[in-house]
Amino acid sequence: MKVLESISSFTGKYFAFLVLGVAVISFFFPTAFLPFGGYITIMLGIVMFGMGLTLSAKDFKLVLTKPLPVLIGIVAQFTVMPLTALGIAYLLQLPPELAAGLVLLGSVPGGTASNVMVYLAKGNVPLSITMTSVSTLLAPFFTPVILYFLAGQWMPVNMSSMFMSIVQVILVPVALGIIVRKLAPNLIDRSVSVVPLISVAAIILIVGAVVAGNQEKIATAGLIIFLAVFLHNTAGLVLGYYAGKMCGLSLSDQRAISIEVGMQNSGLGVALATAHLGPLAAIPSAFGAVWHNISGPIIASYWARRPIPNESKQQVSIEKKHA
Repeated sequence: MKVLESISSFTGKYFAFLVLGVAVISFFFPTAFLPFGGYITIMLGIVMFGMGLTLSAKDFKLVLTKPLPVLIGIVAQFTVMPLTALGIAYLLQLPPELAAGLVLLGSVPGGTASNVMVYLAKGNVPLSITMTSVSTLLAPFFTPVILYFLAGQWMPVNMSSMFMSIVQVILVPVALGIIVRKLAPNLIDRSVSVVPLISVAAIILIVGAVVAGNQEKIATAGLIIFLAVFLHNTAGLVLGYYAGKMCGLSLSDQRAISIEVGMQNSGLGVALATAHLGPLAAIPSAFGAVWHNISGPIIASYWARRPIPNESKQQVSIEKKHA
């Protein structure tokens, strides 16, 4: 178990480099990753099951105790990202399938890696976890509707079919994870440190499979897709930050909302695009899986070197209070 925990820690720390490395390898040697293309949905289900294992009732406590930051973050998540994706698709004049794929990337909930980034950025971690959890549970309702109205101009969108897909690949695995944790808490607590290893492996294989399956298309349109994903992610980080700022939230909350809004569940985007829009539409989400895990550590490192004013004094006060 110690060895697995060490490997899990290593993969979590260097996740961005591992994803980037696999993306490059799968581009030049696609045959090694093509067989995984038929298991994208199953692998994403494994990732979401792992997320469920880490959740508990306290992760939703902020919805009741401090609902405003959660509400602001969720509204920004499901408005800023899809509308920004729509604008970028028009600006860059993306082909229909890529445009729909970018809007889909903007319509999925926040990614689980965002929680770690918020922690490193000295942001509000409980808010980040709550936003990820709530946006994930709302995804079956919001994602198909948003995609239908914003991307339906480029490709047909079956809302009911997509709703069922998200329920199957997100809600069911997450619910099973929560149930397993409830039934065997001691066992899960002892092994939960290994969960990131499984999740990282699954996401890496998903990215590799998508890149391998679209090698020729990426070779011809890779630069424009990366530009679109870069602009989309940057807009999410900036606008998410200022959404919290304009609403008078604390700096810690602003950082959490920024990262939560900017980092999407790219794996879900890949799975939904592959199943409902076509393989080319999955490329923006595949690029997102790579870039989000590079930009996230960059902004987290930047904020980590800029402590929140009075943070140390507040911490001393809290420690005295609980002494």
